[in-house]
Amino acid sequence: MSSSETEPRDEPAEALPAVAPQLRALRRRSSLTLEAAARQAGLSPAHLSRLETGQRQPSLPMLLSLARIYGTTVSELLGESAADRDAVVRATDMEPTAAGGWTYWQAGAAGRGMQALRVHVPHGSQGDIVRVHPGEEWLYVLKGRLRLRLGDTLHRLGPGDSAHFDSLTPHRIAAQDPDGVELLFVHTLLQSPTAALCLGPTHGETP
Repeated sequence: MSSSETEPRDEPAEALPAVAPQLRALRRRSSLTLEAAARQAGLSPAHLSRLETGQRQPSLPMLLSLARIYGTTVSELLGESAADRDAVVRATDMEPTAAGGWTYWQAGAAGRGMQALRVHVPHGSQGDIVRVHPGEEWLYVLKGRLRLRLGDTLHRLGPGDSAHFDSLTPHRIAAQDPDGVELLFVHTLLQSPTAALCLGPTHGETP
């Protein structure tokens, strides 16, 4: 990632007012120079300096990258404490959301560095979509059988099976059985709404 690719995606300076002092403090806590942190984040030192002084604000993908570099969470970068959010999500509060033929139930608190969902994937829905996007994904099959293609390798998963992979690996998710498949799904792409999280940008189908 080059600085020219990253900088236009930054937010206006007023978007995340608490993040600038946190970025500098956490970098120093990690004993990283401006140049070393910028190199790991794929930025120029001048760009990171502007983020730390509040002249620019990072996009949420950049916050996720910096959180990993500094060994912390996006919540801490934003100056939030764990007490700011409910730790428990009740079943009665999990409202279904339909998108692209899939059904989602939010299974974790909104705005975290990870997003947790329960997902129902019907048979024949989106099985030809290849997804490639930043982040990591973990999924666990609750019911039914899943066809998961990672790169050129096809995996068949049944109840109790799980997978954990880098989302930059081209991947396809499809239900193998007519009744579909039900999954637990955790993703690190914080900025995406529920539908975009799983649907992702589409690409041409791999062989």
